Amino acid sequence: MRWQDFRRSGNVEDRRGQGGFRVPGGRGGLGIGTVLLLGLIGYALGIDPRILIGGAEIFTRGGSTTQQAPAPSAERTGAPTDETGQFVSAVVGDTEDRWRVIFQAAGRQYQPAKMVMFDGVTGSECGTAQSAMGPFYCPLDGRVFLDTSFLTELERRFRGCNGKACQFAAAYVISHEIGHHVQNQLGILPKVQQAQRGISQEEANRLQVMVELQADCFAGVWAYHAQQKLKFIEPGDLEAAMQTASAIGDDKLQRQAQGRVVPDSFTHGSSEQRVRWFTTGLKGGEMAQCNTFDAQQL
Repeated sequence: MRWQDFRRSGNVEDRRGQGGFRVPGGRGGLGIGTVLLLGLIGYALGIDPRILIGGAEIFTRGGSTTQQAPAPSAERTGAPTDETGQFVSAVVGDTEDRWRVIFQAAGRQYQPAKMVMFDGVTGSECGTAQSAMGPFYCPLDGRVFLDTSFLTELERRFRGCNGKACQFAAAYVISHEIGHHVQNQLGILPKVQQAQRGISQEEANRLQVMVELQADCFAGVWAYHAQQKLKFIEPGDLEAAMQTASAIGDDKLQRQAQGRVVPDSFTHGSSEQRVRWFTTGLKGGEMAQCNTFDAQQL
Protein backbone atom coordinates (compact mmCIF):
# COMPACT_ATOMS: atom_id res chain seq x y z
CA MET A 1 0.00 0.00 0.00
CA ARG A 2 1.46 3.35 -1.05
CA TRP A 3 0.22 5.75 1.59
CA GLN A 4 3.15 8.17 1.68
CA ASP A 5 1.40 10.54 -0.75
CA PHE A 6 -1.70 10.79 1.44
CA ARG A 7 -2.26 14.13 3.15
CA ARG A 8 -1.70 13.92 6.90
CA SER A 9 -4.74 14.78 9.00
CA GLY A 10 -4.59 17.47 11.64
CA ASN A 11 -7.57 15.89 13.42
CA VAL A 12 -5.47 13.44 15.41
CA GLU A 13 -5.19 13.37 19.19
CA ASP A 14 -2.16 11.38 20.30
CA ARG A 15 -2.75 10.12 23.82
CA ARG A 16 -0.13 7.39 23.72
CA GLY A 17 2.14 7.29 26.71
CA GLN A 18 -0.36 8.88 29.08
CA GLY A 19 -0.45 5.86 31.34
CA GLY A 20 -3.29 3.65 32.46
CA PHE A 21 -3.11 0.23 34.07
CA ARG A 22 -2.86 -2.91 31.95
CA VAL A 23 -3.63 -6.32 33.39
CA PRO A 24 -0.70 -8.54 32.35
CA GLY A 25 -1.66 -11.62 30.38
CA GLY A 26 -5.35 -10.71 30.24
CA ARG A 27 -7.17 -12.66 27.54
CA GLY A 28 -10.23 -12.24 25.45
CA GLY A 29 -13.16 -9.94 24.89
CA LEU A 30 -14.55 -6.95 26.69
CA GLY A 31 -14.10 -6.90 30.43
CA ILE A 32 -17.32 -7.27 32.41
CA GLY A 33 -16.80 -3.79 33.87
CA THR A 34 -16.66 -2.30 30.38
CA VAL A 35 -19.77 -4.19 29.29
CA LEU A 36 -21.70 -2.97 32.31
CA LEU A 37 -20.45 0.59 31.88
CA LEU A 38 -21.43 0.73 28.21
CA GLY A 39 -24.78 -0.82 29.05
CA LEU A 40 -25.49 1.80 31.71
CA ILE A 41 -24.41 4.65 29.43
CA GLY A 42 -26.55 3.31 26.60
CA TYR A 43 -29.55 2.89 28.91
CA ALA A 44 -29.19 6.39 30.36
CA LEU A 45 -28.79 8.06 26.97
CA GLY A 46 -31.22 5.85 25.06
CA ILE A 47 -28.46 4.59 22.77
CA ASP A 48 -27.80 0.97 21.92
CA PRO A 49 -24.38 0.10 23.47
CA ARG A 50 -23.43 -1.86 20.35
CA ILE A 51 -23.58 1.35 18.33
CA LEU A 52 -21.55 3.17 20.97
CA ILE A 53 -18.68 0.78 20.54
CA GLY A 54 -19.14 0.39 16.78
CA GLY A 55 -16.56 -2.16 15.70
CA ALA A 56 -15.51 -3.22 19.18
CA GLU A 57 -15.79 -6.95 18.51
CA ILE A 58 -13.24 -6.88 15.71
CA PHE A 59 -10.15 -7.55 17.82
CA THR A 60 -11.56 -8.57 21.19
CA ARG A 61 -10.39 -12.18 21.12
CA GLY A 62 -6.77 -12.58 22.04
CA GLY A 63 -6.31 -9.02 23.28
CA SER A 64 -5.28 -7.76 26.69
CA THR A 65 -7.83 -6.37 29.12
CA THR A 66 -7.24 -3.07 30.82
CA GLN A 67 -8.59 -1.12 33.75
CA GLN A 68 -8.42 2.36 35.24
CA ALA A 69 -8.45 5.21 32.75
CA PRO A 70 -5.54 7.64 33.11
CA ALA A 71 -6.05 11.14 34.41
CA PRO A 72 -6.47 13.70 31.61
CA SER A 73 -3.27 15.38 30.47
CA ALA A 74 -2.26 17.79 27.77
CA GLU A 75 -3.28 16.45 24.37
CA ARG A 76 -0.86 16.24 21.49
CA THR A 77 -2.76 17.17 18.35
CA GLY A 78 -1.83 17.09 14.69
CA ALA A 79 0.05 14.45 12.74
CA PRO A 80 2.43 12.38 14.95
CA THR A 81 6.02 12.04 13.75
CA ASP A 82 6.59 8.31 14.30
CA GLU A 83 5.87 5.85 11.48
CA THR A 84 2.76 4.34 13.06
CA GLY A 85 1.34 7.76 13.80
CA GLN A 86 2.19 8.96 10.30
CA PHE A 87 0.39 5.96 8.79
CA VAL A 88 -2.77 6.46 10.84
CA SER A 89 -2.75 10.20 10.19
CA ALA A 90 -2.29 9.58 6.46
CA VAL A 91 -5.21 7.15 6.21
CA VAL A 92 -7.47 9.48 8.21
CA GLY A 93 -6.34 12.45 6.12
CA ASP A 94 -7.22 10.71 2.88
CA THR A 95 -10.63 9.60 4.15
CA GLU A 96 -11.26 13.27 4.94
CA ASP A 97 -10.28 14.33 1.43
CA ARG A 98 -12.36 11.65 -0.30
CA TRP A 99 -15.48 12.06 1.83
CA ARG A 100 -15.34 15.84 1.54
CA VAL A 101 -15.54 15.57 -2.25
CA ILE A 102 -18.24 12.86 -2.11
CA PHE A 103 -20.38 14.97 0.24
CA GLN A 104 -19.89 18.08 -1.89
CA ALA A 105 -21.12 16.20 -4.96
CA ALA A 106 -24.27 15.35 -2.97
CA GLY A 107 -24.74 18.96 -1.85
CA ARG A 108 -23.59 18.27 1.72
CA GLN A 109 -20.72 19.39 3.92
CA TYR A 110 -18.52 16.77 5.52
CA GLN A 111 -17.31 17.39 9.06
CA PRO A 112 -14.26 15.16 9.75
CA ALA A 113 -14.08 12.82 12.69
CA LYS A 114 -11.35 13.08 15.30
CA MET A 115 -8.92 10.18 15.55
CA VAL A 116 -7.72 9.38 19.06
CA MET A 117 -4.58 7.23 19.25
CA PHE A 118 -3.90 5.67 22.64
CA ASP A 119 -2.22 2.74 24.31
CA GLY A 120 -3.88 0.60 26.94
CA VAL A 121 -6.78 2.73 28.09
CA THR A 122 -8.24 6.21 27.71
CA GLY A 123 -11.51 8.05 28.28
CA SER A 124 -14.29 8.72 25.77
CA GLU A 125 -17.81 10.11 25.89
CA CYS A 126 -18.98 6.52 25.36
CA GLY A 127 -17.08 5.25 28.39
CA THR A 128 -13.59 3.92 28.98
CA ALA A 129 -11.76 2.94 25.79
CA GLN A 130 -9.64 -0.19 26.27
CA SER A 131 -7.18 -1.96 24.03
CA ALA A 132 -9.23 -5.18 24.26
CA MET A 133 -12.14 -3.42 22.55
CA GLY A 134 -10.32 -2.83 19.30
CA PRO A 135 -10.92 0.29 17.19
CA PHE A 136 -14.37 1.83 17.65
CA TYR A 137 -16.38 4.94 16.84
CA CYS A 138 -18.13 7.00 19.50
CA PRO A 139 -20.99 9.04 17.99
CA LEU A 140 -21.36 11.12 21.14
CA ASP A 141 -18.08 12.95 20.51
CA GLY A 142 -17.48 12.12 16.83
CA ARG A 143 -14.20 10.35 17.56
CA VAL A 144 -12.61 7.10 16.43
CA PHE A 145 -10.56 5.42 19.17
CA LEU A 146 -7.57 3.35 18.19
CA ASP A 147 -5.07 1.56 20.39
CA THR A 148 -2.22 1.34 17.88
CA SER A 149 -1.17 -2.07 19.18
CA PHE A 150 -3.94 -3.37 16.93
CA LEU A 151 -1.57 -2.94 13.97
CA THR A 152 0.75 -5.51 15.51
CA GLU A 153 -2.21 -7.68 16.52
CA LEU A 154 -3.47 -7.63 12.94
CA GLU A 155 -0.20 -9.05 11.65
CA ARG A 156 -0.10 -11.65 14.42
CA ARG A 157 -3.67 -12.88 14.03
CA PHE A 158 -4.12 -12.99 10.27
CA ARG A 159 -1.52 -15.16 8.60
CA GLY A 160 -0.55 -14.04 5.16
CA CYS A 161 -1.07 -10.40 6.11
CA ASN A 162 2.34 -8.79 6.30
CA GLY A 163 4.20 -5.67 5.33
CA LYS A 164 2.40 -3.24 3.02
CA ALA A 165 -0.47 -5.65 2.43
CA CYS A 166 -1.10 -5.69 6.16
CA GLN A 167 -1.19 -1.91 6.10
CA PHE A 168 -4.05 -1.99 3.60
CA ALA A 169 -5.94 -4.38 5.88
CA ALA A 170 -5.40 -1.89 8.71
CA ALA A 171 -6.58 0.94 6.46
CA TYR A 172 -9.75 -1.07 5.78
CA VAL A 173 -10.47 -1.32 9.51
CA ILE A 174 -9.80 2.40 10.08
CA SER A 175 -11.96 3.41 7.12
CA HIS A 176 -14.72 1.11 8.43
CA GLU A 177 -14.80 3.14 11.65
CA ILE A 178 -14.78 6.37 9.64
CA GLY A 179 -17.71 4.82 7.79
CA HIS A 180 -19.65 4.90 11.06
CA HIS A 181 -18.89 8.63 11.28
CA VAL A 182 -20.24 9.05 7.74
CA GLN A 183 -23.41 7.26 8.86
CA ASN A 184 -23.67 9.63 11.80
CA GLN A 185 -23.23 12.64 9.50
CA LEU A 186 -25.99 11.32 7.23
CA GLY A 187 -28.36 10.80 10.16
CA ILE A 188 -28.41 7.03 9.73
CA LEU A 189 -27.13 6.12 13.21
CA PRO A 190 -29.76 8.16 15.09
CA LYS A 191 -32.53 6.57 13.00
CA VAL A 192 -31.23 3.08 13.73
CA GLN A 193 -30.90 3.87 17.44
CA GLN A 194 -34.51 4.99 17.48
CA ALA A 195 -35.69 1.95 15.55
CA GLN A 196 -33.89 -0.44 17.93
CA ARG A 197 -35.96 0.70 20.88
CA GLY A 198 -38.88 -1.51 21.74
CA ILE A 199 -38.08 -4.34 19.34
CA SER A 200 -36.80 -7.86 19.97
CA GLN A 201 -33.11 -8.60 20.41
CA GLU A 202 -33.07 -10.55 17.14
CA GLU A 203 -34.56 -7.59 15.24
CA ALA A 204 -32.15 -5.17 16.92
CA ASN A 205 -29.24 -7.43 15.97
CA ARG A 206 -30.42 -7.49 12.36
CA LEU A 207 -30.44 -3.68 12.23
CA GLN A 208 -26.95 -3.61 13.74
CA VAL A 209 -25.71 -6.01 11.05
CA MET A 210 -27.05 -3.59 8.43
CA VAL A 211 -25.16 -0.73 10.10
CA GLU A 212 -21.89 -2.67 10.15
CA LEU A 213 -22.17 -3.92 6.58
CA GLN A 214 -22.88 -0.41 5.35
CA ALA A 215 -19.72 0.78 7.14
CA ASP A 216 -17.84 -1.98 5.29
CA CYS A 217 -19.32 -0.73 2.03
CA PHE A 218 -18.37 2.87 2.86
CA ALA A 219 -14.81 1.66 3.51
CA GLY A 220 -14.86 0.28 -0.02
CA VAL A 221 -16.20 3.59 -1.37
CA TRP A 222 -13.24 5.39 0.21
CA ALA A 223 -10.77 2.91 -1.29
CA TYR A 224 -12.36 3.29 -4.73
CA HIS A 225 -12.00 7.07 -4.77
CA ALA A 226 -8.52 7.00 -3.24
CA GLN A 227 -7.42 4.53 -5.91
CA GLN A 228 -8.88 6.71 -8.68
CA LYS A 229 -6.97 9.71 -7.35
CA LEU A 230 -3.67 8.27 -6.11
CA LYS A 231 -3.33 4.69 -7.41
CA PHE A 232 -2.24 3.56 -3.98
CA ILE A 233 -3.25 -0.11 -4.09
CA GLU A 234 -0.42 -2.59 -4.65
CA PRO A 235 -0.37 -6.34 -5.39
CA GLY A 236 -1.56 -8.32 -2.38
CA ASP A 237 -3.43 -5.42 -0.78
CA LEU A 238 -6.93 -6.46 -1.78
CA GLU A 239 -6.30 -10.07 -0.80
CA ALA A 240 -5.20 -8.94 2.67
CA ALA A 241 -8.30 -6.77 3.10
CA MET A 242 -10.57 -9.60 1.94
CA GLN A 243 -8.86 -11.99 4.34
CA THR A 244 -9.37 -9.56 7.21
CA ALA A 245 -13.02 -8.91 6.34
CA SER A 246 -13.64 -12.65 6.15
CA ALA A 247 -11.81 -13.38 9.41
CA ILE A 248 -13.98 -10.98 11.40
CA GLY A 249 -17.31 -12.28 10.15
CA ASP A 250 -19.68 -13.23 12.96
CA ASP A 251 -20.04 -16.79 11.69
CA LYS A 252 -16.30 -17.42 11.70
CA LEU A 253 -15.78 -15.78 15.10
CA GLN A 254 -18.67 -17.73 16.65
CA ARG A 255 -17.47 -21.01 15.20
CA GLN A 256 -13.99 -20.40 16.60
CA ALA A 257 -15.28 -19.35 20.01
CA GLN A 258 -18.15 -21.77 20.61
CA GLY A 259 -18.03 -24.33 17.83
CA ARG A 260 -21.40 -23.33 16.39
CA VAL A 261 -23.04 -20.43 14.57
CA VAL A 262 -26.12 -18.55 15.82
CA PRO A 263 -27.24 -16.18 13.01
CA ASP A 264 -29.84 -14.42 15.18
CA SER A 265 -27.02 -13.18 17.42
CA PHE A 266 -24.95 -11.71 14.57
CA THR A 267 -24.09 -8.02 15.06
CA HIS A 268 -21.59 -7.46 12.23
CA GLY A 269 -22.57 -9.89 9.47
CA SER A 270 -21.16 -13.12 8.09
CA SER A 271 -17.75 -13.40 6.46
CA GLU A 272 -19.39 -13.61 3.03
CA GLN A 273 -21.49 -10.51 3.70
CA ARG A 274 -18.56 -8.45 4.95
CA VAL A 275 -16.42 -9.30 1.94
CA ARG A 276 -19.32 -8.74 -0.46
CA TRP A 277 -20.26 -5.32 0.87
CA PHE A 278 -16.67 -4.05 1.02
CA THR A 279 -16.25 -5.23 -2.56
CA THR A 280 -19.49 -3.51 -3.59
CA GLY A 281 -18.19 -0.16 -2.40
CA LEU A 282 -14.75 -0.78 -3.88
CA LYS A 283 -16.07 -1.63 -7.34
CA GLY A 284 -18.74 1.06 -7.67
CA GLY A 285 -17.62 3.92 -5.44
CA GLU A 286 -21.20 5.10 -4.92
CA MET A 287 -22.86 5.67 -1.55
CA ALA A 288 -26.22 4.77 -3.08
CA GLN A 289 -24.93 1.24 -3.70
CA CYS A 290 -24.42 0.78 0.05
CA ASN A 291 -28.09 0.49 0.98
CA THR A 292 -27.76 -2.51 3.26
CA PHE A 293 -31.13 -1.62 4.79
CA ASP A 294 -32.84 -3.09 1.73
CA ALA A 295 -33.49 -6.56 3.12
CA GLN A 296 -33.47 -8.02 -0.37
CA GLN A 297 -29.78 -7.23 -0.70
CA LEU A 298 -28.51 -8.79 2.51
